[in-house]
Formats: sequence, C-alpha cells, structure tokens
Amino acid sequence: MADETPETPENETPEAAAAPEPAAKAEPVVQLTPKERKAAARARRGKRRGATPEERAEARAKKAVARRRRREQEREKAKAAKAAAPPVEQAVAAPKGTGKPKVRQGIVTSDKGDKTITVSIDDARRHRKYQKIVRSTHKLHAHDEKNDAGTGDLVRVIECRPMSATKRWRLDEVLERAK
Repeated sequence: MADETPETPENETPEAAAAPEPAAKAEPVVQLTPKERKAAARARRGKRRGATPEERAEARAKKAVARRRRREQEREKAKAAKAAAPPVEQAVAAPKGTGKPKVRQGIVTSDKGDKTITVSIDDARRHRKYQKIVRSTHKLHAHDEKNDAGTGDLVRVIECRPMSATKRWRLDEVLERAK
C-alpha cells in the first residue's frame, strides 16, 4: 500500500492510461422543445428530396423503371407457375331453375282490397340459446283471384312473382272457413 500508483496493464503505456476517454469529450446533448424537434425533422426531410424539379423527375423515372422491371418479373414467374400446374377443367354451371316456392299457412286478417287479402302468419320457434318457445307474427299480402277468402279463414299461400309493391304471394286454397 506504500505505492499509490495505479496499476496499468502490460500492453498499455502510462500515457495512454492517462488520456481521457474520447466519449467523455463529446458535446452535451441539447434538449429541444417538441416544436423545435418537429422543425428539425421537417428540415431533414426537406433535404432528402431533390433540390430541383429535374432531379425529382429523374428520381421518379428511375423508380418507374425499377417498378416495370419488378412487375415484368412477377408476370414471368406467374406464367411459369401457371404452365407448371396441371390444367384445371372448367366446370360448367348447371342452369338454375326456379326452385321450390315457399308455402305458408295463416289466418286472413283483411279482405277489403279487391283480389287482395292480408294474411297473418304465426311462427313458433325454439330459441337457439335459451330453448324457450318464441312466437312471432308476420303479415303479408296475397293475391286472391276469385275473392274467395274471407276474414278469419285459415288459408295456404304460395310464393310467386311480384304482382305489386307489396304482393309476392298468391292464395293456394282455403283450408278452413271462418264460422
């Protein structure tokens, strides 16, 4: 403890040990306000762009050439992949028929319109989640060609082409007459 000299490694000279670290000499970091930071960033961004319109046009032209080259390579790659894949036969879609018309059964609530009846359709369905029976009523207008049905009759109606803004059903038969 008599020698108070700091020990230096063998490969280091005393002058190098005495020299301060270069990082310690660095300038202190200046704290900028947010406004100043934004202004500095805007200035840096402005420097990236070409100074003249000619330089900007030249940069755009270079990018366009690179884009064309890349897209051409992608097209060639897609053609090669398509040629390598086995040919897929095109399935011919069968012509769609009209299908089966919907049939509903309900009670006539109004027969005031000429050749038109209003039918109330009652639905009773079990709720998916709660398993409770849920009842709902829908009213629809149906075409009654012979003015056959009266209020309170139980009727069957069939879906058909639209006959008016609201009539898309026609009377099929009167199942039970009102008393």
